[in-house]
Amino acid sequence: MTNFKLEYLWIDGSEPWGIRSKTKIVRKNIHPQKLLLKDVEYWGFDGSSTDQASGKDSDCILKPVNIFVDPNRGSDARTGCYLVLCEVIKSDGKTPHKTNKRARAAREAERCDKFEPWFGLEQEYTFFKSNRPLGFPAAGYPEPQGKYYCGAGADRVFGRAIVEAHLSACIRAGLSIVGVNAEVMPGQWEFQIGGPGINSIEVSDHLWVARYLLLRVAEFHNLTVTFEPKPVHGDWNGAGCHVNFSTGKMRVEGGMETIIDACEKLATKANEHLAVYGDGIDKRLTGEHETCSWREFKWGIADRTASVRIPRNVELAGAGYLEDRRPNANCDPYMVTTRILKTVCS
Repeated sequence: MTNFKLEYLWIDGSEPWGIRSKTKIVRKNIHPQKLLLKDVEYWGFDGSSTDQASGKDSDCILKPVNIFVDPNRGSDARTGCYLVLCEVIKSDGKTPHKTNKRARAAREAERCDKFEPWFGLEQEYTFFKSNRPLGFPAAGYPEPQGKYYCGAGADRVFGRAIVEAHLSACIRAGLSIVGVNAEVMPGQWEFQIGGPGINSIEVSDHLWVARYLLLRVAEFHNLTVTFEPKPVHGDWNGAGCHVNFSTGKMRVEGGMETIIDACEKLATKANEHLAVYGDGIDKRLTGEHETCSWREFKWGIADRTASVRIPRNVELAGAGYLEDRRPNANCDPYMVTTRILKTVCS
């Protein structure tokens, strides 16, 4: 008999979002390393404490939809530790809650599966300590931006130990993490999720779990993490969640034509995209600090001031992918990827 420690995760109803979790101990006659999603039961929670229900009808249901190894808890020969990502459904046990964006995203993903879409998400974030970005002095400001991006040295990089711990945790959990780097502002970092063969639901599931693990790892170091799109006002970069996207036709010879066609489709739906690209989009998309203003849309090759960038290597190869640079760090990836599929795969 195995004692399983299951950490149930879900997205709450706050704006912008929050991630909640709680632990359930179950005993099953299953090998500690052999637990499958079908072996995990539904659970419940108090929705009145997560902005998802009233106190008079507070019960919400957790429907397990994905399972990962829990890297925060060690396992012995008789214990299995897992993270259980859940959708929130109503107390009838079947109707998706209004905050459940994943259920609707899954339907769009199924419709667009024939287009063979692949996604990669570049999640930026900022470490804070004592209400200041990590690396900022107690009063005033550090040296201007420039030397911090992908830097090395204690005067340039802040929080690397936490970043390395998070990277290792994501790998142990089995997430499709493909890289990390220091960003332009002190205390600001990025990790990348996704890649070949990763569809909209899988990349979004993995991003949510990676966000949770980042919050947990930072917690161990007594740091907080913000996904605020403009964590420091003034001449400092904001934080985004750039989306790399391709379809099967984009990735084969002659794919550049399909990529340009996708850019032109995105131009016709600019406002619809911005509406689901994160809270406070106007704070970050100012036309400065490697952004295009939210008031306009443009695409370009190797242009980081564009709404959508086509990398130079894609132009040279004549095939590949595009990068939508507009989503904020605090976006909901289910909503972002679904909107891209609706527009491009129409």
